[in-house]
Amino acid sequence: MLKSFLTLSLVVLLATAALTENYTCPQHLYSVQIFSEDPLIIYIPDFLTTSEAQHLESVSAGRFTSSQIADQSGQQQLASTRTSRSTSLHSDEVVRCIEERALQFQGYDIPRTHLEPLQAVQYSLGEKYAPHTDWFTSPLQTTSEYGGNRLSSFFVYISTSDDIVGGGTQFPLLDAPNDERWCKYVNCDAGWEDGVTFRPISRNAVYWRNLRGGKAGKGRMGDRRTLHSGQPVQRGKKLGMNIWTRETELHRMYRSEVI
Repeated sequence: MLKSFLTLSLVVLLATAALTENYTCPQHLYSVQIFSEDPLIIYIPDFLTTSEAQHLESVSAGRFTSSQIADQSGQQQLASTRTSRSTSLHSDEVVRCIEERALQFQGYDIPRTHLEPLQAVQYSLGEKYAPHTDWFTSPLQTTSEYGGNRLSSFFVYISTSDDIVGGGTQFPLLDAPNDERWCKYVNCDAGWEDGVTFRPISRNAVYWRNLRGGKAGKGRMGDRRTLHSGQPVQRGKKLGMNIWTRETELHRMYRSEVI
C-alpha cells in the first residue's frame, strides 16, 4: 500500500513538473454575465482553460480528505451537512496564474496576501453541501490574523462527468432571471420557489460578494442573500474549486500555500 502511494505521488510530482516547467501565464480573455447587481453575482464562462482544468485534476488527485466546517469556536470539524472531500492546492505556476486572474477580476486594489489557499472540492454520488454562507458569523473566524471576514467567493467547476445529474449550486434566496437565455447556465426546469440553481458546467465559474456596506472591519455585514448550497450529485461526479478573498491581509501561517 505504501509503495503504491509513493509511486502515485512520484507520478503526480513528475507530471506537475512537466506541466509547469517554463510555464507562462496565458493572456486570458473571457466574457462575463452579471446575474444580479444586488447582491453582486457574476457568471463567468470559460474561467479556466482546458489545460488548467487538467492540471488541477492532476495535482489534486489522491490528496482529498473529508471536508470540514468551522464551528462557532472556530474549530474545524466533520459535519453531516457537508459530505464532499477537499484539499488545499499547493501554489505552482499554474495555480498562481489562476490566483492572479481571480485578483484582477476584482480590480487592482486587492493584493495576493488577501487570498486564502485555493481549495479543490470533489463530489461523488449523493455528496452535497447543505445551505450555508461563506462569510462567518463567529468573531473567532474574522480576527485580524484571519484577514477579517470573507469578502468574496468564486466557485469554479473544474470538471464534471458527461453523465452528471444534480450537483448544481443553488442560491435559494435569489430571484429568477427574466431572460430565457440564462437557461444555458441556470436550471430553468426547477421550480423558482427554490431560488436559482447554476448548472455544473466544466471550466465555468460563479463569483459573488459576501459582504455589503462600509469598509474592511468598519460596518461591513454578511449578506444573507448569498446563502447557497452544493446540491446532491444524483449521478456522475464533479470537481470544483473555492477561491476566497478576505477583507485584509491574512497572517502568513494561513496563506503559506499561496505565497
